Amino acid sequence: MKIYTKAGDKGVTNLLFGGKVDKDSISPEAYGSVDELTAALGLLRSEKKLPLSTKELILKIQRELFIVGAELATSKENRAKLKPGETLVVKNMIENLEKDIDYLTEKNGIPNYFVVPGENNIAANFDWCRVVSRRAERKCVTWQKSFEINDSLVVVYLNRLSDLLWMIARDFEQEWTASK
Repeated sequence: MKIYTKAGDKGVTNLLFGGKVDKDSISPEAYGSVDELTAALGLLRSEKKLPLSTKELILKIQRELFIVGAELATSKENRAKLKPGETLVVKNMIENLEKDIDYLTEKNGIPNYFVVPGENNIAANFDWCRVVSRRAERKCVTWQKSFEINDSLVVVYLNRLSDLLWMIARDFEQEWTASK
């Protein structure tokens, strides 16, 4: 078996469960942005100074992002084939993110001002992942509108994930640098 199939040489790509779309259409834009977030988190997870518990959380999130990507790579006509928690985002995934956000909020509080990223490498990289997540979220809003998909939790998941990444960045800072 070869890694290249040449199927995409004409600018089209296959969707999960069948169907083809142009590579520059909204579905590949959306799941490509999620893929970029997964890779950015992988760079962060490779940080040697990162605690094991944080690495494990990142890996859990990366695995969940494959579920997000699978849902985005499925045509509206094939959504019935999605499996909750495997290829379809479920409420429990969002609730777990919220628990982590609540824990960090109780631990550190929340700044009442805009924070300038960059106090240290780890926090700055979490902030980078946060903005990649926000971009993916925007692409997914367009995906949802374009296909009139009203039963997806993808946007909600990415919204909570962005909040969690912001809170983790603050957790790795000794002080928060205010924007003013």
